[in-house]
Order: sequence, then C-alpha cells, then structure tokens
Amino acid sequence: MARFNKIQTLTAMTGTGMVPVFYHSDIEVCKKVLKACYEGGVRAFEFTNRGDFAHEVFAELMKYSAKECPEMVLGAGTVVDAGTASLYIQMGASFIVGPLFNPDVAKVCNRRCIPYSPGCGSVTEIGFAQEAGCDLIKVFPAGNVGGPSFVKNVLAPMSWSMLIVTGAVEPTRENLTEWVKAGVSCVGMGSKLFPKDAIAAGDWSRITALCRDALGYIAEARAAKK
Repeated sequence: MARFNKIQTLTAMTGTGMVPVFYHSDIEVCKKVLKACYEGGVRAFEFTNRGDFAHEVFAELMKYSAKECPEMVLGAGTVVDAGTASLYIQMGASFIVGPLFNPDVAKVCNRRCIPYSPGCGSVTEIGFAQEAGCDLIKVFPAGNVGGPSFVKNVLAPMSWSMLIVTGAVEPTRENLTEWVKAGVSCVGMGSKLFPKDAIAAGDWSRITALCRDALGYIAEARAAKK
C-alpha cells in the first residue's frame, strides 16, 4: 500500500519541481542513490521498470525508503500495462509513470487513487489522458516534441494542465530556467543527474550536490517568474 495519498504525492512532485528517474539492478546502488537524492532535497523519486526482476529491487528499495528516507515519495516508471501497474502499486508505489498513455493503467490507478503520469506527445493525447483522470501529464519525449515552446503553446489554450517533462532536461540553471518559464509543474531527470563515473566511483556526494543545485535553480526560476 502507498505510504502517501494522492494529494501528498502530487504536492511532493510539483512542490519541489523535480523527480529524479533512475534504475539499477543492484539494490545497494539504488539505496545509495536514493539516499543521496534525499539528502539533496529530493522528495519524489521514480524507479524505472527497465530490467529483469526490477520489481524485486523496487520492493526492497521501498522498505529501505520507509526507514531511511521517510519523507520520500517513491513511484514506478516505464509502466505500459495495467498488470505491471497493479504489481508496483501492490508493492507500495505512490505514483505510476509511463512512456505512453494506456487507459487500462489509468483505471487501475484511479481505483486506488494513485497518480498516473502517462507519456503524451500531442495536445490530443494530453486531452484524452485528462479525460481518463490523469492530473499530472508527462510530456515525452519533451525535447523531440517541441521543447519548452511546446509546453508554452499547450498551456496557452489549456491553462488548467499540469505538465512534467522528461527528455532534454539538464541540471543547469539555463536549462531548468527555460522549462520553468515555459510553465512546467515539474521536471523528470535521469542520466544527467546520475553521471556514470559518479555511480562507478561511489561518489554519492556529487549526486547530492547535483540534486541540491538543480532544486535551487528551479526555486530561483519560480521566484523570478512571480
């Protein structure tokens, strides 16, 4: 069962403005990364369903998070079907993310009041997802469908929309400021936040610093926008 309700989850995701996206087959590496992000101020974290037995790693990570990162909202990503969504929800996922929109996944999530952020690449897809009860829509792949200008142009006629973008997001002041100015509710960030050399060297403090800096840039951009 999820440790956080729908409102708490969406607040954590949009409140901080960033959701790290990560997968590794080694649970010990996942624990270190999760803790590093938590110490950097992250409060919502997406573990992606991308490897064999990924759900088993997630189950252990969920137990670890509850003890060591009590305020961390942990969700599952790369979910494309209802069965997989149900599996992760049963293991405690507080939100579900996918690269595409699947109405069957929306039904499963709605039944348990779990936020579902499906990947959408057009205004029509976003509209269909909203009709299915999706509150926070994932623009994916954000860089390929038009970047910040796409977000801005979607929000012009659909100002009620809450959008999270993944793809073409970097932990730099320039990049994050551009996305915030466009109107995103939050960003999802993967490899740029977790350099391979840092993971290999066990340089967890570097990941903490990257998270802290990125969250700071987002906060600055939001303050300047008011």
